[in-house]
Amino acid sequence: MFTGLVRTVILYLLIIAGVRLMGKRQVGELEPSELVLSLIIADLASVPMQDFGIPLLTGVVPILTLLSLTMILSVLTMKSVRFRALLCGRPSVVLRDGRIDQWEMARNRLTVDELLEELRCQGYTDLAAVKYAILETNGQLSVLPRTGDQPATARQLKLQTQERGLPRVVVSDGRLQPDQLRALGYDRDWLEHQMRKRGCTRVEEVFLMLVDEAGTVYLAPRDRGDRGGRAG
Repeated sequence: MFTGLVRTVILYLLIIAGVRLMGKRQVGELEPSELVLSLIIADLASVPMQDFGIPLLTGVVPILTLLSLTMILSVLTMKSVRFRALLCGRPSVVLRDGRIDQWEMARNRLTVDELLEELRCQGYTDLAAVKYAILETNGQLSVLPRTGDQPATARQLKLQTQERGLPRVVVSDGRLQPDQLRALGYDRDWLEHQMRKRGCTRVEEVFLMLVDEAGTVYLAPRDRGDRGGRAG
């Protein structure tokens, strides 16, 4: 039992190391080489976990070899544009000025139904409104609308706007995050004043409190019956 536990922990840590080498990506965002690596590592690790008669090194050595190879390939893709294109491929423009590039779609085995589905997911039903639709190397479709069909920005409308910055978590599940509070330039008195304005007297009564650089506060109390938050 103890041997199986140790083997599982070791292999699990190796798999985590492999995932970390691929960066913070979702499964749908993996490059082909990264997807192959994750599948092979999972298969190599499963055998020593289930069969205690197989030496642990039988699974560890191939996994370490693959991780080393991944690091080498990562360096090569950063250094060489040609090698990166060979390993990861190049983006393909499947829609240009509202016209479908049938050759690019056939080369990437992308059907019309899949193209229309991806466009609908991004809010486009009129192909004529699309300037470019680019199939990225990770399989996602990037859609660039025509200039006239893009939503107007505050700068174009000449509106005065205020940069709010990134909201920081000041209270999480009833626990104060003092480092975040100090980074915003506020103290405990300010925090307590903001909580009282929103009906909370103690930090333990707050489920989530966000504060951005402009001082805007979002507070969600821990009351299970209250699903909303209070902003101000």
